[in-house]
Amino acid sequence: MTAGTAMFASLRNRNYRLFASGQVVSLVGTWMQRVAQDWLVLNLSGGSPVALGVAAALQFGPTLVLSLVGGAFADRYDKRHLLIALQVGMGVCALTLGVLDTTGTATLPMVYVLCFLLGCFSAVDAPVRQSFAGEMVGPGALQNAVALNSMTFNTARIVGPAVAGLMIAAVGTGWVFLVNAATFVAVVTGLALMRPADMFAYEKRPGRALGAVLEGLREVRRRPDLIVLLTVVFFVSTVGINFFMTLAITARNVFGRGAESYGLLTSALAVGCLAGTFVAARRVGRPRLRTVLLAGLFFGVAELFTGVMPTYALTALLLVPTGLGQLVFTTAANAAVQLGVDESMRGRVMGLYMLVLLGGTPVGGPVLGWLAEVLGGRAPLVIGGAATVATVVVAAALLAWQARRAGHAAHAGPAGPAPDAPAT
Repeated sequence: MTAGTAMFASLRNRNYRLFASGQVVSLVGTWMQRVAQDWLVLNLSGGSPVALGVAAALQFGPTLVLSLVGGAFADRYDKRHLLIALQVGMGVCALTLGVLDTTGTATLPMVYVLCFLLGCFSAVDAPVRQSFAGEMVGPGALQNAVALNSMTFNTARIVGPAVAGLMIAAVGTGWVFLVNAATFVAVVTGLALMRPADMFAYEKRPGRALGAVLEGLREVRRRPDLIVLLTVVFFVSTVGINFFMTLAITARNVFGRGAESYGLLTSALAVGCLAGTFVAARRVGRPRLRTVLLAGLFFGVAELFTGVMPTYALTALLLVPTGLGQLVFTTAANAAVQLGVDESMRGRVMGLYMLVLLGGTPVGGPVLGWLAEVLGGRAPLVIGGAATVATVVVAAALLAWQARRAGHAAHAGPAGPAPDAPAT
């Protein structure tokens, strides 16, 4: 295949086309809701970054408990049926928030409760959806499917925030939630129309949830490469990938802009992420750990420079390479984890991956919000970028030390027998 046709290889699969088509519509609504939810929290709290951090903690907190269980469910039950039920649950959350907001009865505690419920559904949905890609396209096209999923995600990320900003200015946040609730119909329809006979199904199913989760943890424990990879992902995502909060603070508190400007900053980041998907979709095979670290280093440096830009326009401009670095980093890490384990274990390991990717947000969100109040609105971006660079440098130094140690051991070789005694 040529590079161009290889980039869209997964779209030859009918089931994947249905999945991707539904995701395009639903994810546009999801990004619209994220912008509207952040803006609603800021308005209800009088512009408090801490309140925004609390909302983030409630939405991503369930990941700490439920992502591993979701991974076990993904390996045990029919992923398509699970996804349909989870999408319906998330749609109901959006509908409820929309009704409360449009009727003027929404309060900050109500928003917090719905953030938590949405987080519960999302925590189980993430490992199921991530591991479902392998069942739709098979292992040969898995990395391409992961990259195209990111392309779909970031296409929506460009359109959704920009549309949300305009809608918020025109009709308020409530109607954005109602539109998002309607978009879940598309993804549920796509899942319902799939042909189960065309799936790449795996027969091995784990036992009870607790035993299955422990089995997945043991699989990772015996793999030093996965331990290093997951550790880097945890620290980078906790302090560096918090743009859902940092960009709202930057737009409102640093530059004194409105919802439209916040949406444009999010779209600028998404443009870079979309460019990164074209880089990621061309790669084949399992990415090396060095590729993940180099992408993380690029991302950290770009985020650090974004945080110190003096004007709104320069901040938006620097968000493009920042988004590119973020996407290449997360896609390479995702593919390295999925392609590094057996298919029968993939759901549980991806549950752990989603745990480290999102599980630090309940801590990172409030801490970065507090830093924004104490040190100023630029602090989360600057500190996040610097911490990302430090994490990558430490991981690279550790790997280099381990490689030198292994090399010295190989050169020394096993101890040989004692020399013969001199003849007498």
